[in-house]
Amino acid sequence: MKILVCISKSPDTTSKIAFTEGNTKFDENGVQYIVNPYDEWYALVRACELQETQGAHVTTITVGTATDDPIIRKALAIGANDAVRINSEARDAYFVAAQIADYAKNNGYDLVLTGKETIDYNGSQVGGMIAELMDAPFVSLATRLEVNGNTVSLDREIAGGLEEVEASLPLVVSCAKGMAEQRIPNMRGIMAARTKPLNLIDPISATELTQFASYELPPAKSACVMLSTDEMDKLVELLHSEAKVI
Repeated sequence: MKILVCISKSPDTTSKIAFTEGNTKFDENGVQYIVNPYDEWYALVRACELQETQGAHVTTITVGTATDDPIIRKALAIGANDAVRINSEARDAYFVAAQIADYAKNNGYDLVLTGKETIDYNGSQVGGMIAELMDAPFVSLATRLEVNGNTVSLDREIAGGLEEVEASLPLVVSCAKGMAEQRIPNMRGIMAARTKPLNLIDPISATELTQFASYELPPAKSACVMLSTDEMDKLVELLHSEAKVI
């Protein structure tokens, strides 16, 4: 079984976010990048588990430039067999999905795994687009995945309950919390990652469908008002006037 895991980089959650050029460009100065946690903790780790139990071959794929190589090497240290980087800036969700779908179709992958979303844009679009472009089934927000031959059984949380799904390979799945547990690369994995193949692929022609007009930081949080336990009337007044409770 061949598994393709989509890996992207995201700013560390402790990074200070700022924008330049009239709020039209993200300021990367001083930003520490990490593997997008949903890609790493759930999609990649589950793929590595299938590698260990069923002998699956795990490849990661990233649309990005040479600046993405460190996060790709971390994914290899966690356990992927090899990696592919589409040598292009990740322009928008459709552009990224088109690159990944083309590679997956032409190289006979049985299972394509993504995280449910990235922690920077939170778009949750790429997985569905890849499935459409591959003409393959898509299961979103999966919390469990088991493979038995050509059949995959999955769980996904829905409003008010849990949905059990069965699908046939090839299949695209976006992975959510519960799919797997985070792994920390050990020294052996880190050393092995240095020599694992990282293949550079030229991008195909694909038109980006969206452009970012501008960015805006959320409003600053207001100061916290502390009240003593005997100030109930003041609390009610503030809930009406400050919290806008009607």
